[in-house]
Amino acid sequence: MALIAAGVLVLAACAAGPNPVAGAGEAGFWSGLWQGLISPITFVVSLFNDNVSIYEVRNNGNWYDFGFMLGVSAVFSGPAGGAARRRAPAG
Repeated sequence: MALIAAGVLVLAACAAGPNPVAGAGEAGFWSGLWQGLISPITFVVSLFNDNVSIYEVRNNGNWYDFGFMLGVSAVFSGPAGGAARRRAPAG
């Protein structure tokens, strides 16, 4: 249980949020990809913290959206698709 709790804390530290160091820049493809990958963790954190959001509002448009959707699809379909059961051969 302690190992699971430590893993959750490490992953929660990666949650997306405002970056005051970045200034007024916009999020691009790579930021969208990363935020899509960590979206399940960010969603849980955003339920308890109003300063954390899942989606970066200040983004550069289509490339951010593409990266975000690519990251989300990798998280929600990657391991599950590989774990599908094979049908037994007939005969």
